[in-house]
This record gives sequence, structure tokens and C-alpha cells, in this order.
Amino acid sequence: MRVVLVPGFTQTASSWDGVAPVVRERHEVVVAPIRLRTTFEETARALGDAGAGVYVGYSMGARLCLRLALDRPEVVRGLVLVSGTAGITDPAERDERIASDEALARSVERDGVEAFLRRWLAQPMFASVPHDAPGLRDRHLLPAGYLAGCLRRLGTGRMEPLWGRLRELRMPVALVTGKQDAKYERLAGLMLERMGPQVEHVRLDCGHAVPLEQPAVLGGFVLAFVDRHFGSGQARA
Repeated sequence: MRVVLVPGFTQTASSWDGVAPVVRERHEVVVAPIRLRTTFEETARALGDAGAGVYVGYSMGARLCLRLALDRPEVVRGLVLVSGTAGITDPAERDERIASDEALARSVERDGVEAFLRRWLAQPMFASVPHDAPGLRDRHLLPAGYLAGCLRRLGTGRMEPLWGRLRELRMPVALVTGKQDAKYERLAGLMLERMGPQVEHVRLDCGHAVPLEQPAVLGGFVLAFVDRHFGSGQARA
């Protein structure tokens, strides 16, 4: 089975370096680059060009994968949402988020990637990320225009809230959160209430950045999830 990994904001393919080798033991692994389109919806649909398989997205990537699963369910055979949300329902709160993301976009354009990443990674939600976590160095190679574009087009405020559509999901779904990430633990609980019986919630001993804090454990879960629902496939050299 093909497993498509989709990174979060400020991340690159190497952010999955601790997860991918575990899953690759028995399945094909593709890290899908986020190619910015005009809208959130168009960017999400474009991810499906990686082909049919199990889609695993983290944070921003999780939101994109959720939209893809609803718009192109024939492509998404299984769905693993890591530290994800179905969007912001309150219009005023969405507007506030859009304004906040615009301020961040201007700051990365004004101050450069290095300064922006120092501030971004200093947030409390990333306090438990190890200093040698996968992909941290490669983030500094991302263009300022790409980061600003993600903030302006792929922020949670720009995302159409999907809470009312969660029941449409028919493929196996797993929600993965860190036990120390209270906000996304709560959001996962709310999503579970609105989904069908094919959904499970897995809580790992970490914070928000699960692929960086518990990569081997997350990889083991994804491997087991794919094996359980689609078979173990062939061992890969």
C-alpha cells in the first residue's frame, strides 16, 4: 500500500525522516510536497496527485489531507490526522486568525526566514521538540515567499470549516494527538463525536509536534494501521 506523508507548516520532507523508515519496512512511502495553489481547497486537491493510498498529515498537512479526503475520497483509502482540526467555526475568530497570519506573513517577508523560525519554534507548543529532531535544519532552506504563501492561503482561518462534513468520511480514519497538547486533544475529542465508527483516537506521550517528538512510535502506529486495514504487503529491501 502507498503511504503518503504530508508535512506541516515550516516543514520539509526531511521532517518525516524518523517516521518513513518504519513504515517503509512493508509499504511504499511518498512524502508529498505542498505545492501552493490559489486557494486552500485547490492546494488540498493537488496533494491527491501523489496517487491512491493512505494519507498521513501533520497539523497544516492534516487539515489539507482532511479536505482531500472529502473532495477526492477515491484517492484517500485511509486517513491519519496528526494534531489536526476541522477548522474554525466562528466567523469572527476566523477573521482574527487571518489577520494574525497576515501579520506573520509580513514578518517573514520583512525579517527573513532565520529570524522568523527562531520566533516560531520558540512558541510553548514546540517546547518539547528535541534539538536534534528530524528536519529542523532543512526548514532554514525554505523561501520566505513560500512560508508567507502558506500563512496567507493555508492558514486555519482560510480553511472552510469541515465539522459538518465529517460524517461523509467512509475510509478508516485515525486521529493522533500528543497527551501534552491540550488544545488538540480537545479538538480530536470533538471530531470523534462527529465521525463514524471507523474512527479511532490514539494519544501519544508528547506535545503537538508528534512526528518530531515521537517519530518511531508514530511510524509504528502508522505501519500497524495500514497493516490492519489493508494487509501487510511485501517486506521492502
